[in-house]
Amino acid sequence: MSNPLYENIKRDPRYAQLVRQRGRFAATLALLVIIVFFSFVLLVAFVPSFIAARIFEGSNLTVGFALGFFQFVFFCLLTWVYVRRANGEFDSLNEQIVQDALKKS
Repeated sequence: MSNPLYENIKRDPRYAQLVRQRGRFAATLALLVIIVFFSFVLLVAFVPSFIAARIFEGSNLTVGFALGFFQFVFFCLLTWVYVRRANGEFDSLNEQIVQDALKKS
């Protein structure tokens, strides 16, 4: 036997909307991570001279180090964006769906 609460949630069109939105958002962020990460890997593999180049004359800082640091910051930023949206929009919609399903049960 299935729980009526879960059945009410599954039947709610907002639930399908939530699953779609959350999945699309997560896929978009995952694609960004893959593009940024593998772009760096491909640069290292195929253009090592660019990665080894100094940021400016006399500097010990290389382009590779700067790009690696950029990745770290970028991935932290994407995590923040996901958590902010998940805790805001997605959790709010989730709470509405659950509350309405509880009323129907």
